Amino acid sequence: MNTPPSGGGLRIVRLANFVTPASGGLRTALRELGRGYLAAGHRPVLVVPGARESDEDTAQGRVITLPGPVLPGTGGYRVLTGRRRLREVLEEIAPDRLEVSDRTTLRWTGEWARRARIPAVMVSHETADGVLRTWGVPAAAAGRAADRLNARSAWAYARIVCTTEWAEREFLRIGARNVVRAPLGVDLTHRGPHLRDPALRDAYGGGAYGGGADVLLLLASRLSVEKRPGAALDALAELRRRGVRAALVVAGDGPLRPGLTRRARAQRLPVTFLGHLTDRAAMAALQATADICLAPGPAETFGLSALEALACGTPVVASATSALPEVIGDAGLSAPDRPRAFADAIQRLLARPEAARREAARARAELFGWDSAVTAFLAAHDALPLPGIPHPAGHQDGAPR
Repeated sequence: MNTPPSGGGLRIVRLANFVTPASGGLRTALRELGRGYLAAGHRPVLVVPGARESDEDTAQGRVITLPGPVLPGTGGYRVLTGRRRLREVLEEIAPDRLEVSDRTTLRWTGEWARRARIPAVMVSHETADGVLRTWGVPAAAAGRAADRLNARSAWAYARIVCTTEWAEREFLRIGARNVVRAPLGVDLTHRGPHLRDPALRDAYGGGAYGGGADVLLLLASRLSVEKRPGAALDALAELRRRGVRAALVVAGDGPLRPGLTRRARAQRLPVTFLGHLTDRAAMAALQATADICLAPGPAETFGLSALEALACGTPVVASATSALPEVIGDAGLSAPDRPRAFADAIQRLLARPEAARREAARARAELFGWDSAVTAFLAAHDALPLPGIPHPAGHQDGAPR
C-alpha cells in the first residue's frame, strides 16, 4: 500500500460499511467530510468494502477498498467482515484518530482503538431502535435491544457523534455522557433554485397516466425497507383519489424497486422510476424542478437528500417520527406515517405562495453549509484546522441562489 505522506496534520482513518457506488447520503457525507479534513490540513484515510482490494488517492484523501461480501437482501451493500485484514491495515496506517460509520459489525474497532490508545468516535447515522422497528421488531423489544447496543458503543468509543438532537436522545436515555452533536451539511454552490427546469417538469409531469400533472413530487431515496418508499406511492394514490393531478418521480434504487414498479403499473399511478442517478447536476436539476420532495423514512437521523432539496428551493414533507422535522424547520411539514396525513401535508404546503415556500426552503438550507459540518466533526476529534490553513469549504460563501 502507499506510504502515508509526511508532514503536519492528523491521520484521521474513517471506516464505513454499506457504501456502494449507488449509495446516497452516507456516501455524500463521507466524501464532503474527507474533502473538508484535507482542506483543514489533515490526512484523511477512508476504508470501505468492495469487490476487490484497491488503494488510491482521491479528492477526499486516500481511499482503501477491502474485499467484503454482499449482504443478502440489501440490494448490493457490502460489509467489512475480514477482521484480521482490517486490523493489519489499521496497524499499518497507524491512525491518530479513528472515525467509524457503522454501529454494528465494526463496533469492535472501538475496543481496538481503546487498547491502542487512539481516540475514536462512532458516528450515529441512524437510530438503532428506529431501524429495528422498520424491520418489524415490536417497539418495546426494539428499545431494549437498542439500549444494550448503544451502551456497548458508548463504552467502546471515546465519543459518539450524533447529527441531530433527535438522534442524540437514544444515547441520553441510557445516561451516556460522551455524546456530541455535529450536523451534516449541504452543497450550497451546486444546488440552488436557479436550476429549476420547466422542460424537465413537462417531461416528467406528462408521462404514463399523468395527463399533464399540475403537481410534481420527488422521492430521492434508496428503495429499501427502512426508507419506506411505498409511502410515497400511498400519498400519490391518495392525492389522485382527491382529484389532484399529481405525478411522482423516484430517483434511487434498491431491493424494493421491482415491487414498487409492479404496484405503480397495476394501480395506473403516474410514477417515473429513474434508478440511481450518478450525474449530480441532473439530480440537482430534478430536486429544483419538483414542487415537493417526500421523505417518508421513519428512522432518518438527518436526511441529506431532503436538505439538498431545500437548497434547491423545494420544500419537504417528512415523516413525523424521524429527525427531519428538526432539520427542515418551517421550510416543510411533517406528517404521521399515514397516506391521508402525507397528502394533507402536501396540499397545505402547495397552498402557500410558491415564491414564499421556495425562498423559505433555500433560507433553511443555508443554515447547514459543509464548512460548519466539517468544523463540528473536527472538534469531535479535537482536530481543528491547522494554523494558517483556510477554513474548510469556505468557497461556499456567497453561493448562487
